[in-house]
Amino acid sequence: MKKWFDRKIKGNQKSSSDEETVSFQGLIKKCRESKDFITFQQGDNFPFIISYFKTLVNPDFVHREVLDPISKYPINTLDELKNLLPVESIVITKDVKQIQDKLLTGFILIQEKKDPSMCALVPAVAIEKRQISIPETEFSVVGPKEAFVENLDINLNMVRKRIPIPDLHIKEIIVGKLSKTRVSVMYIHGIANEENIKTVIQRIRDIEFDQLIDASFITQMMTDNQHSPFPQLIDTERPDRVASVLSEGKIAIFVDGSPQVLTGPTTLPEFFSAFEDYFLTWHLASAFRIIRLGAVMFSVLSTPLYVAILTYHYEMIPKDLLSPLIASRSGIPFPPILEAIILEVTIELLREAGARLPTKVGQTIGIVGGIVIGTAAVEAGLTSNVLLIIVALAALASFTTPVYQMSNSIRLIRFPFILSAQILGMLGVMVCLGFFFSHLLKLTSLGRPYIAPIYPLRIMDLKDSLFRLPLDRQGNRPMQLRTGDPNRFNSKRAELKRKAKVDIED
Repeated sequence: MKKWFDRKIKGNQKSSSDEETVSFQGLIKKCRESKDFITFQQGDNFPFIISYFKTLVNPDFVHREVLDPISKYPINTLDELKNLLPVESIVITKDVKQIQDKLLTGFILIQEKKDPSMCALVPAVAIEKRQISIPETEFSVVGPKEAFVENLDINLNMVRKRIPIPDLHIKEIIVGKLSKTRVSVMYIHGIANEENIKTVIQRIRDIEFDQLIDASFITQMMTDNQHSPFPQLIDTERPDRVASVLSEGKIAIFVDGSPQVLTGPTTLPEFFSAFEDYFLTWHLASAFRIIRLGAVMFSVLSTPLYVAILTYHYEMIPKDLLSPLIASRSGIPFPPILEAIILEVTIELLREAGARLPTKVGQTIGIVGGIVIGTAAVEAGLTSNVLLIIVALAALASFTTPVYQMSNSIRLIRFPFILSAQILGMLGVMVCLGFFFSHLLKLTSLGRPYIAPIYPLRIMDLKDSLFRLPLDRQGNRPMQLRTGDPNRFNSKRAELKRKAKVDIED
């Protein structure tokens, strides 16, 4: 019985080994079907078989750091090879899954002819990257002129050199069944809330998708409310902005291949705060923020108020304005709602055309198309010149939003307001406004209130929301983030130093 049992164990071990060999041979067979897969062995005296994808590796590195040392020195085993090559992270393994992952990410596969199932994996990744350029969507006149690129390691370096502390931690997660995209979560240990960190990491790990191309995929899959028109994470291309929010206790999400970095938790007032505000005096920064908020309200409500007043509330029009308004609408065959929708759709068409065409052509289309179409529409009697001015100003006001995602949301929510104004007049505008306010009250970003510090009210956090106080007054981190260390610096001591400041005398 014992002999039969021993034979059974040996048979199972042999069978398992055969399956592993077949699996490895199947992997090599699949790879050889691709034209860019190279396998060579230099005669019978050469002890190794070397294979790699030539489109994934650096050919100069292969010849200089791998083939040249192997051909010069008499080595016969993978252990000797590992000690010989001046390369870090060489892996010796039989794990087929690990071999496949490494081989398809730019590693060289080196096998012993005596035991082909044992392999050494040598990193020789060919890194193709573009040069660091200036920000395009978040350009600022003053301040740093660096923007993220598509290489993850370079992006992490750009932030780490701004925060050179050991507490800056990075957690990496592989996402995507096909793309195997590297996603890095960056935060400052001891400052960022542990609950927020666990929430972000868990949501990224729970993503089930075959291909992750850009950071926008993360935004759509891990936000609290995927059906909301409002963005719940800020995407930025500025390393200085990421470093700033990390110091506040927020979390940054990097995606390999994406020049945008996600930050959160975020609040609604942050979408109207340009990072250039911190390079200006607090008076100018506060004034510009108030102007942006007013411009957004005008962009959303101006056209709906026009439709509501002309449809239901003529008595609200001042007498001095009534005569030119009647003259501008005389001969127009459409009601105000149809007139407004025609112009709004025309503006959106011009925006899309200008965005999708090459830069120089797009600018020409936007300017010339707006002038020609607007003038022709008024002269043809299809729309009033008053509404044309209102719609043009509303479109211009929407461009003041610093974050592109929020600008798109503002473009979208104007249409429900216009339809509500047509149905119920001013009451419809107020009902629609109440609906969006109630939605914002329920909305969260990584579990944190979206419209904080307005609700719940945090008086101390108002110093850097709707307006900005001087930097020496911002000694505490935002309360709604529940950071591990709420103090940024000693604001009282900074105030005393400022008051007692004495210039050095000769």
